[in-house]
Amino acid sequence: MAVDMQVLGQQAKAAAFALRKFDTAAKNDALRAIADEIDARRDAIFAANAADMEDGRAAGLTPALLDRLNLAKRLEGVTADVRRVAELPDPVGEEFNIRTLPNGLKVCKRRVPVGVLGVIYEARPNVTVDVAALALKTSNAVILRGGKETLRSNIALVDAICAALESVGFPPDAVQLIRDTDRGYVRELLRLDRYVDMIIPRGGSGLHTFCRENSTIPVITGGIGICHLYVDSTADLKAAEDIVQNAKVQRPSVCNALDTLLVQESIAAQFIPRIIARLSADGVRFRVDEAAAAIAGTADNIQPAGDGDWDTEWLDLILGIRVVPDLDAALEHIYRHSTAHSDGILTSDPTSMERFLNEVDSAAVYINASTRYTDGGQLGLGAEIAVSTQKLHARGPMGLEELTSYKWLIVGEGHVRP
Repeated sequence: MAVDMQVLGQQAKAAAFALRKFDTAAKNDALRAIADEIDARRDAIFAANAADMEDGRAAGLTPALLDRLNLAKRLEGVTADVRRVAELPDPVGEEFNIRTLPNGLKVCKRRVPVGVLGVIYEARPNVTVDVAALALKTSNAVILRGGKETLRSNIALVDAICAALESVGFPPDAVQLIRDTDRGYVRELLRLDRYVDMIIPRGGSGLHTFCRENSTIPVITGGIGICHLYVDSTADLKAAEDIVQNAKVQRPSVCNALDTLLVQESIAAQFIPRIIARLSADGVRFRVDEAAAAIAGTADNIQPAGDGDWDTEWLDLILGIRVVPDLDAALEHIYRHSTAHSDGILTSDPTSMERFLNEVDSAAVYINASTRYTDGGQLGLGAEIAVSTQKLHARGPMGLEELTSYKWLIVGEGHVRP
């Protein structure tokens, strides 16, 4: 059956209005009910996901996409995240900037839900649950549009979510899924400005560009991560090895994985062979500049960096290595090639630390730590809805607070403006 996007929009807006009557305790009960319902339906969810995985393999999905699609080892963590969100402070209703004006008017700002979210994403069924949990905790309704490769998984998850909502008296239309993979519905969603208040795309650069160019609704962009680490001459090289390995290998298919390693030339001959030997054992392949190639030597997994390699988000066990003379050159490389997601320096020099923090304009800037920490759960936000690399409204991992706006409250005692 064709999807009537106007009806979805109307239902979502009505649900968003209805959600405002539920207090924090009720919302937390709803989240726990969702986690319990997903646990109860795990066999059906796994069966749906297995069918999606089988079709994905047949369609030639990359290992990175198949990893994102697979719920087999992830569902327990997904429901744990939902329960964790239930334990987080609720920002809705928080009052701040409280003051009394000289004329006696009492004013403040109060956090309120954004309203209706439209979230468009690809092969990540866990996003379905993360988004629903964060939206409901902040009294927002949401319209979800997942990728065609995860349709069965998303339907099974949303059915569980809606059943749980209905069981505790919440409007089930608060979480809706576009159950058709026709891309025309994405364009229609982007035009539902009468009902939808914010669009959040989670996917590749093509999706982000399409949303920016076709939406009549504000779009939060981000999640494209060409991430860098710069190792300078004062770095603890053993710690640097551990950090680089973690940033590249732990989960290479995600946006906060390391893509390019910059090494100061004074330690390049010492550090590059060590890191290549360490990461080669993990199956990493390398794209190296001329100076790094002279140090690395020849091997099947080492090849010269080509045109565009420094501007590639690998999402795979591939690492670019470039030798730079100093911090200025490292900063220049990051300025030219970073997507403003996550970039870091490995150093023990306080001056270099401060310069890097000040001069790198990314959503997350690191000193002596893995870029893999750019994550809502790791930074104490609970499950995240996205990582924003823009500067208006939200930047970096978007948790609960980033899904609220605010309104002014003004209390007078018969005040009239002179």
